[in-house]
Formats: sequence, C-alpha cells, structure tokens
Amino acid sequence: MSKLIERLIWLIAIVGFVVGLYGVYMRLSAGHQAANYGSYVPWGLWVAGYIYCIGLSAGAFLMSTLVYVFRIERLKKIGKLALFTALVSLFAALFLIWMDLGHPLRAYKLVINTNFRSIMGWMIWLYTAYFVLLVVELWFAMRADLVACSSEPGFRGKLCNFLTFGRKDTSSAAVQRDSSILRVLGTIGIPLAIAFHGGVGALFGVVGARPYWNSGLTPIMFLVGALASGGALLAFVVAIWGPGRGSEEHRGLVAFLGQIVLGLLLFDLLLEWAEYSISLYSAVPAETESLRLVIFGPYWWVFWIVHLLLGALVPILLLLLRGRSVWAVGLAGALIALTFLSVRLNIVLPALAVEELEGLRTAFTGPGLTFDYFPSLMEWLFFIWTISLAGLGFLIGYALLPIVRTKEVA
Repeated sequence: MSKLIERLIWLIAIVGFVVGLYGVYMRLSAGHQAANYGSYVPWGLWVAGYIYCIGLSAGAFLMSTLVYVFRIERLKKIGKLALFTALVSLFAALFLIWMDLGHPLRAYKLVINTNFRSIMGWMIWLYTAYFVLLVVELWFAMRADLVACSSEPGFRGKLCNFLTFGRKDTSSAAVQRDSSILRVLGTIGIPLAIAFHGGVGALFGVVGARPYWNSGLTPIMFLVGALASGGALLAFVVAIWGPGRGSEEHRGLVAFLGQIVLGLLLFDLLLEWAEYSISLYSAVPAETESLRLVIFGPYWWVFWIVHLLLGALVPILLLLLRGRSVWAVGLAGALIALTFLSVRLNIVLPALAVEELEGLRTAFTGPGLTFDYFPSLMEWLFFIWTISLAGLGFLIGYALLPIVRTKEVA
C-alpha cells in the first residue's frame, strides 16, 4: 500500500509542478498585476502559505529534538527524516514569501539594512541562522550513513562520497562525537525555532490596528499550531517513508507519533476555543467582525468543513478508533497537515477584510480598492508549483540520500 501511495505522490508532485509552471510564468512576466490582493488586502494566499510552511518546518524540527536532545529511543530512527522534512518545508516557506515581495531581487537589503527595532528585521537573521543550523545538523546526523553509502556503485555512491567531505571515520568515538554535536545543535535549535516561529506570531500580534491579531496569545497559538501541523506531517511521512515499513516496530512507531499528534491537536483546538469564545463573548465590534467573517462569512465552509470537519473531527476519530493502524494514522496526519492551510488563511485574511474606518469600503473605488479577496488563478498555480517543487525535492532527496538507515553502520 505504501509503495502505491508513494507512486501516487510522485505523480501528483510532477503534475502539480508542470501545471504550476504557468503560474510561475505569469508571476515573472506580469508581476503582481495578476494577483487579487490590493491596497486594503495586501497579504493573500502566499503569505498564508508562508506561515503555513514555516509552521510545518518548525513543528518537524521540534519533533527531531525529541531524538537528538531528549534522546527518546523510540523515535531514534526518524531523526534525519524529521530534519529533512523541516528543511524542505523551510525552502517552500521562504520561496513563497520571497516571491510575494514586490522586488524579490532587493531581498538582500533585509540583511545589509536591517532595522533591529522591527520584528520583521529580526526574522531574516533568525531564518538564516535556522537554515544554517538545519543543514549542519542534518549533515552530522547523516555523516556515518553517508560514509556507508559512499561505497555503493553509481551516482548515489558518488554523491554520498562527495558529501562526506573527506570525513570518513565511523569508529565508535567518531559516531559518539557526532551524537554530542547533534545534541548541542538541537539544544540551540529549540529556542531558535521558538523564537522565529513565535516571532512570526508576534509579527501579527503586535499590530494594534488589527484587533483580530492583537493578542498575547497569538505567538503561542502559532507555536502550538506548528507543533500540531508539523507533527502531523511527520506522522504521514513516517507512515509512508519511515524505516522498517511493514514491521511491527514501524507500526508501533507510527502509533506513538499518532498519540503525540492527537495530544497536540486537542491542545491547539483548546487554544482556538479560548480565543474565539472569549472574543465573541466580549463582543468588541472591531474584533468580532473578523471572527464572524471566519465563522459565518462567505467562506464559512473553510472553517467548518475544511478545518473542523476534515482537519480536526475526522483525524481525531481516526486516531482514537484506529490509532494502531498505520494507514489510519498516516491519513489523519495528511488531513491535519493539508487542511492546516485553512487555519493560516483564517488568520491572515479576515483581519484585513474589515474596514478600519466606517464607510471606507464605499468611499473609494478602483483597482485594488476592495475588501473582497479570493486568490487568483496565478496565485493558486504558483502556490501549487512551489509545494510541488518542495515535494519533488523531498522525494529526490529521499531517493539519493541516506535519510532512513536500512542497516546499522559498523
């Protein structure tokens, strides 16, 4: 079954990549003219996709710390898989937000002209540090396996040999040294991951002009959502590509991940209930108007059907009733990870779709002067292309690199 699903995912990724190329062409040739956001709603699908993918990356990375920092033996064999998933998700996130910029080639100015009094200014440095840490940590996690792989014939063996960078010592002392370095890097990565993804939440939370975002709970909800969605993605990945597929050990590993994801999902829903219920009960018009758009607005089905039904209720039932089944946990993880985009959309868009001044909606008219936003064809195609590119990167990397150890290194 997993082989069939793997082939299907290859097919979906290739089709998405090919179809999405038209969106890339439109973005590069027409800029932002083919997008449906404007002056009143300046952020759209790509910003929501960015915080969605960043959450997946942060969640998958924090799950890897259970292996390399907290030394949970049961998860030992999926550490590299978690790090690689985090790296691929980070690429998708940064590419989306890079292309959302009006002038992507000026992105370097974020580094050379950083305003450290701005949260957004700090973000570029935190992302850079996180990217470097991910690459270095993944290399140390794979180093011994790269040495073992380097003796294989063909391109894979040559690639593994190159990536060892001449470090071919696989003695117990060398492997133990790698393990110690991984623990240090993972420990550094915990506050770093909390800082950069909590910082994304703070980026929204400090905007006093948008009461829907302006809350001290916003960074916490971003972090918990990252753990839930990133953990769910990892559960799906392990169910399909994890070590020892078909064995009892693999079944137990997937079931254990399913229990972790279930707890994180329930905690995330608890925070969401607290945020929504308190805000609606307090009945502050500036905030409740955005919430009412989420719950009862023209896209109510995104909240009730995509998020709560497909992304919460169905996965909870699968994890409670069929928690020992690999396919059930994998399906639950896929549903949570995929539908969490709706959560991010319901964070970004409703706050922007509300008039900051009464009558502003009808005071001015013209291109871009509207509060009604739905992603254009170009936005959807480019988003699909980016996710497909990341998916292909994962599949190719999994095929060429020793992400999952098939045998112990002597």
